[in-house]
Parts: sequence; structure tokens; C-alpha cells
Amino acid sequence: MENYISADLTYIIDDGQPSIRYVDWPEEEHKAHIAAYEKRMTKVYDGRSAIEKFQLNRHGFLLLDHPTKMSNFYDEKEIQKIYYPETAELIKRESGGKRVYIFDHTVRTPLQEKQRKGWVREPVRYVHNDYTELSAPQRVKDFFPKESDMLLKNRFAIIQTWRSIGPTVESEPLALCDGKTIPKTGFIRNQRRYKDRTAETYHISYNPAHKWYYFPKMDRNEVLVFKVFDTDKNIDVKFTAHTAFDDPTTPEGASPRQSIEMRALVFF
Repeated sequence: MENYISADLTYIIDDGQPSIRYVDWPEEEHKAHIAAYEKRMTKVYDGRSAIEKFQLNRHGFLLLDHPTKMSNFYDEKEIQKIYYPETAELIKRESGGKRVYIFDHTVRTPLQEKQRKGWVREPVRYVHNDYTELSAPQRVKDFFPKESDMLLKNRFAIIQTWRSIGPTVESEPLALCDGKTIPKTGFIRNQRRYKDRTAETYHISYNPAHKWYYFPKMDRNEVLVFKVFDTDKNIDVKFTAHTAFDDPTTPEGASPRQSIEMRALVFF
């Protein structure tokens, strides 16, 4: 029998329209459509009890032991020098990709003093997937403008990693939805429109078929690998819905979560 906790997860409410915000574009703000959200009490299963069953292309994610040589995850130069190549090698091995390009990273923590760095942000607390059929190919065009036409003719994926960079995670862990349990409906486009570009992610509406997992007490020697886009139509899972959430078993006085996520383009 699988162990689980019951926790509130925040879902977008599907009103039949994309959620649209205009950023630094006041003359267009009247066109915005801001979606509403709802909390749903949800079973979140302990993935450690079934850790060996998870597969990247079948479930969308897996947890691995992966020690790092990093000493300070708040040092951007060290991240780029040490953690970028570590992560690229890991993703290449686990995905079978021929070419891996790390294009972004984000450190997340609720600690205000850490957020003074421009690239440190709060945990994201609603069910989402970071890329869509619009924004994923755009990333290839952004980083490989001269090669994009050729690269987009073949399979590519966007794969992310997530790791604790502080003490063992006791608060605001990451939950991931088994990709096999996500219907093709319920993916709501969430757009941030700027004058020169549009950023788009998917926010996901509630479905009782969703089956959620988390991995309690992750430490800095473990890493989650999960897929947020894949052009291979023969693969079971194209997206991985995920969210931070309030763990009801969090002990009083627990250390705030500190984590780093990496994003990579993977070409096959």
C-alpha cells in the first residue's frame, strides 16, 4: 500500500480562455484576462516507496542520487563553471540526447534576504508546466537562431532538474504529477505579453485522475529530473505538471526550502 499525505494544491480554473497579463505595457492592460485559481485537497504519494518504477519517458520524472562538487549555490559564477556541466552530463546520460544545452537556472527560497539577488525567486505554488507548443520551439530559435530551422526538424525536448541547496527539504517540497494520469485537456495557456515578445506557460486545471508524488526530505546529494516538453509523438509523456506545496507534516521551526532548478534543451 502506498503512503500518502493530503495537501492543498492550487489549480487554475478553466473558464475557456487563456490567462493573459501585459507587462510594462499600460496601454494594453485593459485587454488582460486574469484567471481565477482554486485549492483542491489532494493525495500526494510518497515517491520513495516506488522510486525504482519511475521512468523519464513513461512518468515524466525520476529521482537520482547525484552528488555535486558545488560549494555555494548563491555564486552564479560557480554555478556556471561547475553545476552547468555537471547537469548537462546528467541530462545527456538519462535522456539519451546527443546534445544538451543548459540555458537557464533559478534559485528559489522564501528567504527575503536571498531574494535580493535578481535571479533568486520564491517557490511557484500553482500547478503548471513551464513550456508550451509555442514557447518551447521559441527557445530553440532564441538560443540557436542560425541552426533553428534544422534543429526543429528533428526531435528535441526541454528537461529540467531540481535540487535542494540548503538543509534537507522539510517545507514547501516539489510535487510532480504522473504524466500518464494527465488527460490532454486542462492545459490552460498562461501568457505574459511584453512589447517585443510573449512568454507562455501552461497552468493546469483540476482533474481527479491526476496522481501526485513527492520525495520527502530530499537532500543536496539527490536530484529530480523531469521533462516539460518533448516533440516525440511516440513517447508517453510530453509534459510534467508540478508545483510547490505546503506539506502538512512540516515540523514547527523547519528550515525554509532552498532549491535550484536548471533548464536544458536536449537534441536527439
